[in-house]
Amino acid sequence: MDHNFVTTTFELPGVRVAKTLGVVRGIIVRSRGAVGNIGAAFQQFFGGNISIYTSMCERARADAYDLMIQHAEEQGANAIVGVRFDATEIAPGVTEVLCYGTAVQIVPGGRESY
Repeated sequence: MDHNFVTTTFELPGVRVAKTLGVVRGIIVRSRGAVGNIGAAFQQFFGGNISIYTSMCERARADAYDLMIQHAEEQGANAIVGVRFDATEIAPGVTEVLCYGTAVQIVPGGRESY
């Protein structure tokens, strides 16, 4: 899937939604490891960006996004509109990251028709 056709908006310029295929999602559950917590504690001591956690969060979001793309492709989609991310702490140090949107088939031209 062309990542230019994955958007948080509900419209894509220059194309028309020919078919709506439904909600697609990617979900990942991650935990902080003991070593990561120790490294983060040192970074917290000095202040500023806690790069260990930033990196972990970026990986979790990227993995959830990739799973959403796979789900959409399995449904026959060539685009996803209305993409969103949610994160929920399931237990201390364990977080769920969810990426979801609406899988659609697009064709060149005109206005969208859902």
